[in-house]
Amino acid sequence: MTRQSATLAHSQDQLAPMANAIRALAMDAVQAANSGHPGMPMGMADVATVLWTQFLKHDPAAPKWSDRDRFVLSAGHGSMLIYALLNLTGYAAPTMDDIRNFRQLNSPCAGHPENFMLDGVECTTGPLGQGLAMAVGMAMAERHLNAQFGDDLVDHKTWVVAGDGCLMEGINHEAIGLAGTLKLGRLNVLWDDNKITIDGDTSLSTTEDILGRYTASGWHVTTCDGHDFADIARALSEASTDPRPSLVACRTVIGKGAPNKQGGHNVHGSPLGADEIAAAREYLGWTSAPFEVPAEILANWRAADALGQADHAAWAARAASNPKAAELARRMDGVLPAETGFDAYIQSLIANPPKVATRKSSEMALEAFTANVPEMVGGSADLTGSNNTKTKSTLPFTPDSYDGRYVYYGIREFGMAAAMNGMALHGGVIPYGGTFLIFSDYCRNAIRMSALQHQRVVYVLTHDSIGLGEDGPTHQPVEHVMSLRMIPNLLVFRPADAIETAEAWALALASKDRPSVLALTRQNLTPVRFDAEMKSAKGAYRLVEAQAARKVVLIATGSEVAIAKDVAAALEAQGIGADVVSAPCWELFDEQDASYRADILPSDVLKVSVEAGVTLGWQKYVGDGLTIGIDSFGASAPIEALFDHFGLTADKIVPQILSRVS
Repeated sequence: MTRQSATLAHSQDQLAPMANAIRALAMDAVQAANSGHPGMPMGMADVATVLWTQFLKHDPAAPKWSDRDRFVLSAGHGSMLIYALLNLTGYAAPTMDDIRNFRQLNSPCAGHPENFMLDGVECTTGPLGQGLAMAVGMAMAERHLNAQFGDDLVDHKTWVVAGDGCLMEGINHEAIGLAGTLKLGRLNVLWDDNKITIDGDTSLSTTEDILGRYTASGWHVTTCDGHDFADIARALSEASTDPRPSLVACRTVIGKGAPNKQGGHNVHGSPLGADEIAAAREYLGWTSAPFEVPAEILANWRAADALGQADHAAWAARAASNPKAAELARRMDGVLPAETGFDAYIQSLIANPPKVATRKSSEMALEAFTANVPEMVGGSADLTGSNNTKTKSTLPFTPDSYDGRYVYYGIREFGMAAAMNGMALHGGVIPYGGTFLIFSDYCRNAIRMSALQHQRVVYVLTHDSIGLGEDGPTHQPVEHVMSLRMIPNLLVFRPADAIETAEAWALALASKDRPSVLALTRQNLTPVRFDAEMKSAKGAYRLVEAQAARKVVLIATGSEVAIAKDVAAALEAQGIGADVVSAPCWELFDEQDASYRADILPSDVLKVSVEAGVTLGWQKYVGDGLTIGIDSFGASAPIEALFDHFGLTADKIVPQILSRVS
């Protein structure tokens, strides 16, 4: 018996009240909160009912089952849709009390779905378009793990509910182009085609042929009446069997069931009001009190769980006898292999310290890590040769070789970052991807979403300063490192040489619950470290200790650490003791105890920061000391001329320090 035929026991007479339960919970929760978006959950209730009872493979009793289908509510403003579905199908949470407290402090039913608050919420959504783009990454991860572990262990789909806004956002173009190119046939997008945005009818702002655009991108497209259960099932069946990614245009009425407001933009993001809710109850024949679901309707919802439980049991039986199951479980649990290659690689650097750019140091570290950590999947936004992100162990990920571990993302920085979030959220993959640091602005919101969702994603951002030279200010980051440091729960590494770069990679891979940025140089750097102690784990550490009486502490990052060493040597020659502190990661330094931080940055000395970027922010470390940096855009010139022009040389820095030290 097929999944669909097994659940067709739910007649149209049963499905309509089941869908109306979603509508009732949505309108009652939004009304109670006096805040929220009832229109989308009410409009997509019929589609969601068919999907969750006839197509979605899941087991509410085992929400972390690795071979479950992934459901992504890309239109995250309609969060009551997923909260209602999770409650009705029997997940442990949200409870009905949680739903009563929709949008209230400490309620798991947040205004937009948060992946870390409820099982069954696969990703945090709300920034339109990113849910769909993350779903592309989930579908990529599924195909990759399927190629490595086989159908018996990995064989599931990714389903997305997306609205007009998700399809209008620029990231949608990047995401669907990537999905079409990669032929991700397990990805199905259900478009809530209600022809309404906040401002009014979609004709106010768009006339594009959505179906034509998806078709041109290599997708299968179909349509359905989003309020005809049989037609919905027909369209979803088409999508689930087509070898291409699918877009199903579900023609719906926003706010369906609210007789005086349905179909209009005012129902999108405001409570219906008591009078309209009363009218909707009469229109729908819904007689239950707010937050109450009749036992018969709830029983019909719970009956749909049986097939998912059977699927899970069958999978568990296969896994029990599959020799690859333990390795899959390790990867899905996010536990690194016992041997990552780090220790041997560090010893090789100590034996032969290389004078190379940190982007090259990153490539060298990646050669070691990717050979030993098979879940690492890399890529670049069309800058592979510049980011140095490909290794001998990472063959291309293509429709013919889903077991490959290197993705050619094309010029799609935002799409790449969101896809990496999706891969990390799916589990079993540690994604990393490269672009120029200056282009982090293109994908900044996805980087922020990595941090918000507590996902281990590594961003390899090269050409990190004026040190890239002649390409000039359009390509020279000055504010970017500092602005990335502002994002909570994001580790920003700016290593000074090959050893610090290797340490940054090791720390990034060990950080299961937060993403990392590696800001790397284009220019070669002289080695500054020659030992195997994991000093970068402290965030900042004393690299050079003063020989004369200490009067100055220089704190620097990346390429400026060597400059700070030259400054310290010049000061020592004049009898002024100077420490040099390398600070590859502010966030880790800030996590150290107060005594360590006070020892590294004592209060009785002149503290001087040196970094080829904006000085805003350094004041928290140097107080009323000196901040040496660049508070303007860069310029086009050779590297040496630029560092001299912007005052980032020992000859330019030493006099400023002497003027402050008696």
